[in-house]
This record gives sequence, structure tokens and C-alpha cells, in this order.
Amino acid sequence: MEKAEVDRWLRAYVEAWKSYDGEQIGDLFSEDVRYRYHPYDEPVLGRAELVRSWLGEASDRGAVADQDKPGTYDAAYQAVAVDGDVAVATGSSTYLSGPGGPVEEVFDNCFVMRFDSAGRCREFTEWYVRRPRG
Repeated sequence: MEKAEVDRWLRAYVEAWKSYDGEQIGDLFSEDVRYRYHPYDEPVLGRAELVRSWLGEASDRGAVADQDKPGTYDAAYQAVAVDGDVAVATGSSTYLSGPGGPVEEVFDNCFVMRFDSAGRCREFTEWYVRRPRG
């Protein structure tokens, strides 16, 4: 993978998050993806389970994401290191009090990803921390 490819993938990741469209989400990940919402989690295994998890549906692994309300969040991430099929990205996720409302929370994120030869993510681990207010 090249940095530009990872950055395109990250933009598509944000768009998939905003859409909550199962096909758009699934297109980002390999069939055998291992996805961790936190570094200490057991991974969500496989594309189908990951899509269910992102959509807030029960999965075999029990990991379920809370769906964010449209217009209440945004994010921007960029690759900071790419070595073969492994990439590290940083960025921030911003949450608003409501659509068009003031910023309520900002999280700084770090993703460690591994991609397959088709450019789909096959391993994903996220680290994040809430930014202090002020």
C-alpha cells in the first residue's frame, strides 16, 4: 500500500461510518477481517460480523457499536506511516451536541491497519483518547 491509497481508504471509512450502509462498510474489509474497537478487545471476526456490529446488530462475538445520529459527528484521519501492507493513521473524531450544534467531544485516534492485496483492510485496531476540554 502507498500512503495515498491508505488516505483514500480512510476517507471511504469515514463515509461508510456516516452512511451506515452495510455494503459500503463491507467493501472496506476483507472477508476474514479481524477488527478491534479497542486494543484489548477480542477481535470481531469476519466481514459479515463486522458489518452487523457496525450496524448495531447482535454479533456472535457480542461486540456491537452504537450508531451515531446523522449530522452529529465527523472525522478526519491520515496515514502517518506505511510499510508494505501495514499502515498507521492518526486523526480526530468530533461529536456535536446535535445536528449543527456545538462541539461536545473530540477524540484523538490512532489506527493500526493491515491490508490485503486488493486494498481491503484485514486487520484493524483502534486506540483513542478523549481530548480535554478547554
